[in-house]
Amino acid sequence: MFGRLGELEEGYNVLTEINGPHKDMLMDIGIYKMSSGIEESLLDGEKETAILLLEGKVRFEWEGNSCEIERKCVFKEEPFCLHIAKDVHVKILALDPSEVLIQKTYNDNAFASKLYTPEDSQNVVAGKDDWEGTAKRVIRTIFDYENAPYSNMVIGEVLSYPGRWSSYPPHHHEQPEVYYYRFDKPQGFGCAMVGEDAHRVVHNSYITIPGGLDHPQSTAPGYTMYFCWMIRHHTHNPWTERIMVEEHKWLLG
Repeated sequence: MFGRLGELEEGYNVLTEINGPHKDMLMDIGIYKMSSGIEESLLDGEKETAILLLEGKVRFEWEGNSCEIERKCVFKEEPFCLHIAKDVHVKILALDPSEVLIQKTYNDNAFASKLYTPEDSQNVVAGKDDWEGTAKRVIRTIFDYENAPYSNMVIGEVLSYPGRWSSYPPHHHEQPEVYYYRFDKPQGFGCAMVGEDAHRVVHNSYITIPGGLDHPQSTAPGYTMYFCWMIRHHTHNPWTERIMVEEHKWLLG
């Protein structure tokens, strides 16, 4: 359920694999660390792919399109994410040292490719008026079942402020989910709970969340925590809502 990448290595860094580590997540997830001038070529005949720029400057080329995008800081800048169906060829050229997250899963649906830009990001400041602001955080949804019903995935980001809680009140859902973490300072840390287990999360760590387990998070004072959240829909049972743990529903009042 818990893993640490440590310092990212040049090339592809694996978090989960459909036929390998954490296969119960039903997704291939990893991060390309690319030096300036490096080009990666992506083509999958069975899986849809989301390509999220974490930091750096890259050029995406796909289906006759070309776009240069830059993101210096996940804590201050909203996301760019290219979403493609199977059989779509994408080239990623690093114009500066860059880090790019890849999320993939099986999907036979044909759909138009879309580059989600900061203007497309669905931002919500959650918890600011509840529980004395102790769960205030920013939720950025890139795409989900509402705006991409043809996809078998969901991807978004959260900024959890110092000393605050996130994924709160405790909730669960039947679909598997992965959280990938970064902190605004390298020594930053937080706590991730999955069911009855608790883990210390640090920069470049991640957790895998099986369906049915609640997963509240907390952030150490003095540090801001970022996590990318990725959900895999079930067949005929897409993720559409967070199911609150019964004994904590009173918090919603």
